[in-house]
Amino acid sequence: MKPMSHKKILLVDDDQRLCRLVKRYIEKHEYDLVCAYSADDAHKMLEENEIDLTILDIMLPDRDGLTLAHEIRNLSTVPIIFLSAKAEIDDKISGLEAGADDYMTKPFEEKELIARIQTVLRRTQASDSTSNKSNTHANFSGWMLNLINQQLFSPEGISVDITSTEYRLLIAFLGRPNVTIRREEILNILSGREWSPLDRSADMAISKLRKKLSHKSHEADLIRTIRNKGYQLTSEVQFTESH
Repeated sequence: MKPMSHKKILLVDDDQRLCRLVKRYIEKHEYDLVCAYSADDAHKMLEENEIDLTILDIMLPDRDGLTLAHEIRNLSTVPIIFLSAKAEIDDKISGLEAGADDYMTKPFEEKELIARIQTVLRRTQASDSTSNKSNTHANFSGWMLNLINQQLFSPEGISVDITSTEYRLLIAFLGRPNVTIRREEILNILSGREWSPLDRSADMAISKLRKKLSHKSHEADLIRTIRNKGYQLTSEVQFTESH
């Protein structure tokens, strides 16, 4: 993996003045930055460059950034940070559900943007290191998660689509089966930082993951709510290596 200082970042935003500003911030910290002013331009940049992280605006001239995030996530595991003027919690949740690794709002401070970039890149580097270990599959209650391509399969062998955020959340549970994971930690897994105590994104993320893990053979949820504490995966987990 390339050193942090040599990472190439793609900024997708039709505000050219903002692009120049962010480019100045980024290059001051020894990252490289390329800009795209539309979703179509972003696809071209991703095809022509080895991009290590993408920063997206939601409001783009040809289609919204949420749609673009879905398109990128279907093709690549490149980390995504939304940088948008949309500041409602529903917008943040939509961004994370679209496959983003983080979400920050405009206006923003240079130090916070750089800190978010560094956090997401470190997390990605750690995830890459984990996937290089010998274990390639996690099996639990008939379900199977492929740790290499992040594919989830039901007990019948049917592929179930999960976002990168849901994958990170599921990995956290699989790593600590039958152990309560506190809500605050789940918020940190989702965003890499602490959110307001009133933030309901953890509960919504758990709810969506539960629905995807629902199965007729289970009377109770695989992910159980531990009142006033957090959530717990109620299954034994076996990690295996493909041969």
